[in-house]
Amino acid sequence: MGNIIFLILIFISFVGLYKIFEKAGVAPWKALIPIYNFWEVGKIINRPKWWAFIMIVPGVNLIMYGVYGFHLARAFKKRMTNDLVYAALMPYLYFAYLGFNKDVKFFGVADIKSESSIVKNWLDPIIFAVVAASIIRGFFFEAFTIPTSSLEKSLMVGDFLFVNKVCYGAKVPQTPIAFPFAHHTLPFSTSTKSYLEWIKIPYMRLPGYSKPSNGEIVVFNYPDGDTVALGFQDMSYYQLARSIGYQNVHNPKHYPFEGSNRQVGKIVARPIDKREHYVKRCVGIAGDKLEIKDGELYINDKLSPMPKEAQHHYFVKCKDPIFTVELLDDLDIYYDEAFQLSFYQQAINNSSILYSFVDNQPHHPEHEFFKEYKSTLLSNDTVLYCLNLTQEKAERILKMQGVYSVKKEIKPKGVKDSNIFPHNNSYSWNNDNFGPFTLPKEGTTVKIDTGNICLYEKMLSTYDDGIHPLTKQGAQVLYDGKPITSYTFKQGYYWLMGDNRHNSADSRSWGVVPFDHVVGRPVFVWFSMKDPTKNLVSGNNALGSILKNSHDGKFRWDRFMCYVGPEGLVSWKIPVGIIALLAFGYNFWKKRKEKKNEKKLV
Repeated sequence: MGNIIFLILIFISFVGLYKIFEKAGVAPWKALIPIYNFWEVGKIINRPKWWAFIMIVPGVNLIMYGVYGFHLARAFKKRMTNDLVYAALMPYLYFAYLGFNKDVKFFGVADIKSESSIVKNWLDPIIFAVVAASIIRGFFFEAFTIPTSSLEKSLMVGDFLFVNKVCYGAKVPQTPIAFPFAHHTLPFSTSTKSYLEWIKIPYMRLPGYSKPSNGEIVVFNYPDGDTVALGFQDMSYYQLARSIGYQNVHNPKHYPFEGSNRQVGKIVARPIDKREHYVKRCVGIAGDKLEIKDGELYINDKLSPMPKEAQHHYFVKCKDPIFTVELLDDLDIYYDEAFQLSFYQQAINNSSILYSFVDNQPHHPEHEFFKEYKSTLLSNDTVLYCLNLTQEKAERILKMQGVYSVKKEIKPKGVKDSNIFPHNNSYSWNNDNFGPFTLPKEGTTVKIDTGNICLYEKMLSTYDDGIHPLTKQGAQVLYDGKPITSYTFKQGYYWLMGDNRHNSADSRSWGVVPFDHVVGRPVFVWFSMKDPTKNLVSGNNALGSILKNSHDGKFRWDRFMCYVGPEGLVSWKIPVGIIALLAFGYNFWKKRKEKKNEKKLV
């Protein structure tokens, strides 16, 4: 309905321009040709004609409509504040008012002796800064920060980076009416939408020069983020529903977790382009057969190289509780990813409970390692930790005094994890033993039955071709109410995983990532600093860290001005420094030359 109203407003504005052109002495037929009509408006209002090409850009063209309305009002001597505000906010109707009101005459802008200082020095520059930044942000490069540790230590919490949207082809905004530079929520708010869905543009993508490939780090819109519980935006709505039940999750005032003061809140839906941005490594592309065996990834039955900085959970058995806050910080092990394991005797049965340094509260129920470490947990002369480590760091810790053993956590095959896709009892998969599963490719036809529909359910019902009812009826699968035995996919699907293999919500949790959710590729880290909640010692005191190195201080100087390459970060400090010096030198030379020329004229 919103699209229809918008088209009606566009039609009204074109008709209004037709009459405006008549009054301005311009051939009125020119008002009916999109883009060219605003080229002519530029002549009328004595503004750059190339502005007309900005009208092609969705979202930004809405701002430009207001700009044209503002200047046309001035050309018709409607220069009172209320007229200018109305012209800028509702230009579609204002065009018709200017064109059809016989009492409104065209005067042009020649009588405006000099631009108002507000218009010249503030309004125009601000508007066009917003326009230019919106175009760059929407279609070329966008700034992001890394909020979670899922790609540690390849991309780290506190990395500030630029994402290239051109590589895979920039997506045309699907919700163009939005607050500038905000994603899905207004600034200084946790729940107020930053966009309106009055106008919805179908999924379209500009041509790119590549597709996601195996091993690339990719930014994408979180697929499970199509529905969000506003009280738990940091958690998958679907996982929350599986945990507390669909009835409770739709009760806004329900407190889902004991001891927490957070309510579920309102349930909202988000369009694709307003879903949360995630960044993971693409480990499987459309058409790949994927399988995880004992923590090792296999693509098309071939072992896939483990990322150099990949992290896993390791159980570290020690003589004494040696992992102090200072030692964790020295080893760059995040404080909230290091746990001391304790044994808790329950009334009904034995259970191992995971206690953290942070709050000494249980974090996980019984683990598979309980039998192996039962004697350790029960004894008073040994201590067991669960630490998130790279292989290199695990080998280093093994050599430390007082450490008996360091063993990587691997969940056995056949042990089902309810948090793992496809969340179905027929598939006993977990983080370390998963699949096999073949990723659908555009044009590929897959057999569908009641046994495997759970693997493809969301693709068919939501991702592939819009919303379609999908149900099971006896031995049949019904798609739009009709039985199907096969399905041909209309786009490709990808498998995205974090390098932090045991601390990453990724495709193992929610499934595939459709190509229409892919945003771009990280290309440049320009700044990086530690999170004080993770690095409790070195992550504090920004001012005192200016003269400290990356290890001891808050700022990771070694990650400043780095290109994101396939094997990790590549420093560009020297090239960036040279370019900056050349730019400074050229500017200095230019000003000096201008001063010399002024002296000669005098």
